Amino acid sequence: MNTFTPDSSFRRTILAASILGGLTLGALRAADAPAPVPTVVVPEAPPAPPPNTAIVPVPQSTADRIPARQVAAFTRMHEGFVQQAKQGGIDVLFVGDSIMQGWPSTGKRVWDQYYAAAPFKVVEFGIGYDRTQHVLWRLQNGEGQGFSPKVVELLIGTNNLGPNTPDQTIEGIKAVVAELRKDFPTARILLLGILPRGPADDPKRRDVAYVNAAVSKLNDLDHVFYFDLGPKLLDADGNFPPGEMKDNPPLHPDAAGYEVWAQATKEPLANLLKLAEAEGKGLKN
Repeated sequence: MNTFTPDSSFRRTILAASILGGLTLGALRAADAPAPVPTVVVPEAPPAPPPNTAIVPVPQSTADRIPARQVAAFTRMHEGFVQQAKQGGIDVLFVGDSIMQGWPSTGKRVWDQYYAAAPFKVVEFGIGYDRTQHVLWRLQNGEGQGFSPKVVELLIGTNNLGPNTPDQTIEGIKAVVAELRKDFPTARILLLGILPRGPADDPKRRDVAYVNAAVSKLNDLDHVFYFDLGPKLLDADGNFPPGEMKDNPPLHPDAAGYEVWAQATKEPLANLLKLAEAEGKGLKN
């Protein structure tokens, strides 16, 4: 019986063929397999910016870091203003924050001289700590209905600087002006620039100037009239004269400050009243 015994060269040939065959089969299998799906990394969308609170109408609350006693005063004063609005007969409406609220108290002597004895009826709807969003809420909840003033004098925005950015504050003031235009379509709005605050080098002065420059563009010489009271209150060095402001750093006018205010706005207010009266008589060209 013949027995075939492969020599070493034959074994090497068979082994090589086996290895090559395995590689070829593996390559074929790899070619038949689906290509791996590349991992696509989708970048996360940036978070939406928080809403501008200066344009969202809300009443005062302790969530705004306003003292509880002041929140209670806000509610009480708002209810009183709504009752005044329902009574009507208001010719000139002052709207604003604590600076406006100070008229019948700190500025009482000046108020009595210029407004209480005037031939037109003036009321003030000013509440301390108010920001633009609070005034918006007040107007939409009774203070902007029931009467038709000829002129509205508005001063608001200083309390927004800090909780809101200057740009957000600008939008808040614009929203209040728009609300006044909607509530009182025939009224003229005397829009006062935010008053300067602190000493001449106070960083807040830059924010105030920036906001005022923007809102001054609302002046259309038709229904909105911008007036910058600030320069009337400051001396040549940009500081408040002694006795004009009642706190330190300066923010709220004292009686002397209200006197400057009344004197500075006397003519603009009278002209706007004349314009309204002329329109009422059908004398506008």
